Amino acid sequence: MSIFNFIISKTIMHVPAPIVSVFAKSYIAGTGLDDAAAVTRDLNSQGCMTTIDVLGEFIKTADEALAFKAQCLKILDRIARDGLDGNLSLKPTQLGLTLDKDLCLENLREIVAHAASLDNFVRIDMEDIPCTDDTLDFYRQLRAEFPGHVGTVLQSYLRRTPQDIEDLAEGRLNFRLCKGIYDEPRKAAWKDPFIINASFTQCLEMLFQQKAYVGIATHDERLVFEALRLIRQYGLKREDYEFQMLLGVDEELRDLLVAQGHRLRVYVPFGKDWLPYSRRRLKENPSIARHALRQLVGKHGHH
Repeated sequence: MSIFNFIISKTIMHVPAPIVSVFAKSYIAGTGLDDAAAVTRDLNSQGCMTTIDVLGEFIKTADEALAFKAQCLKILDRIARDGLDGNLSLKPTQLGLTLDKDLCLENLREIVAHAASLDNFVRIDMEDIPCTDDTLDFYRQLRAEFPGHVGTVLQSYLRRTPQDIEDLAEGRLNFRLCKGIYDEPRKAAWKDPFIINASFTQCLEMLFQQKAYVGIATHDERLVFEALRLIRQYGLKREDYEFQMLLGVDEELRDLLVAQGHRLRVYVPFGKDWLPYSRRRLKENPSIARHALRQLVGKHGHH
């Protein structure tokens, strides 16, 4: 890790919001749904699909959960109305998981039912470890009710993930596979980057063996290389998988994958609650800060 990256990853949680916002601009669509729809339209024109996410998590009241549910329904309606090639990502803690599990499931069910009625799809994001069992539980229940319209996320840095893949193998499998970005204890998560990558490749192969549809979510070119090798090895067709990347991160790699004919979906977050998301992303991927600094210097360095 370079010194710059090390400093960013250690200090980002204490950097004032106005400074973080400079770095955040390139990978958050904006504060409103109009912004996310415009970014989606632009990405669609470049051959990319999107998943739209309204930022915010760990709410405190049932009213907040209902407000987030309303926003999620509005996103699905907007995608349908504008004919966008996109789907919805959401977080269980936005919908009340830490308040009341049943309330959360009820909210989720209503959103997934609405997505199914519009022939669209909902990705239930994975959060930190206290949420993992409940999130997989929701996925198990909702895929039985709405097969083909709901998926969730597996994280390769969790030691439990290969077992989760086996435990979930009975139904229709649709997962986003990513490394994982929460700061988890060593007893639950691998810490060595080499092992996390090896686990990612192992989990991806297990999923392909089970005929799962996988959103291969990574900007790590080593993992892209491994994924392409497995796609060839298992003789997968274009519609059997997709790559997934964050808005504003390694657009060159994104364009390369699209040019090679792979389906690729970009994660398009929007909302007023951008600060915690931005800090986590910068901690996970300090090169974003370097990229933003370079753009900033470029803009102000030429008069």
